[in-house]
Amino acid sequence: MSEHPWRELRRWREAFQASQIQVARKMGVSPSVVSDYEKGRRTPGVQFVRRYVEALLEIDSERGWPTVKNLAKSYGLKHLRAVLDMGELEEGIDFDELVKAVKGIPLTSIAPPEKVYGYTVVDSISAILSLSGNEFLYIMGATSRRALVFTHVTTGRSPMIAVRVAPIKPAVVVVHGPKRVDFLAVMLAEAEHIPLILSTAKTVKELLEGLRRLART
Repeated sequence: MSEHPWRELRRWREAFQASQIQVARKMGVSPSVVSDYEKGRRTPGVQFVRRYVEALLEIDSERGWPTVKNLAKSYGLKHLRAVLDMGELEEGIDFDELVKAVKGIPLTSIAPPEKVYGYTVVDSISAILSLSGNEFLYIMGATSRRALVFTHVTTGRSPMIAVRVAPIKPAVVVVHGPKRVDFLAVMLAEAEHIPLILSTAKTVKELLEGLRRLART
């Protein structure tokens, strides 16, 4: 964490063009609490930072993700080799629509999110070989209320471990590749309260085509 985390909190809030009142409302605290943390009167812990970032992302999502999209461009996210595709679902789609699009089998008993507002498809092998820790965490952080789709998966364990340690969680995780998903991966998904889907699409191309049709409708 930064030596002066309160400065970073304010810097990111201003980058997202959100007021203390807006952030406080999303977090369920009073504006004075947010002000205290931003002025260094209180030291933010991991849980507070996570809720703070989630509040910023929720505010941005309600505006159509302008800040996240700009950050993605500035970081070159779409040009990272590990990222195969990204799509926006501005009106949101139901969980069942996502399952159908990826020819999926739900593996968890977690109640699905009301809506999914986008997807990010990551080649799990390229992610391991080419992404820095910061780049991978950025991908994870840009998936709030979105589906994070991993391709070339062998057991599903590594993607779910990555999700487990990430500060911001995706709404849904989809894995493509394995015939069977490791029991530990399912248990991690249950522990994180994130629906896990196994895609039975025959190829990555077929998987991407199904997702892109969602973005066009």
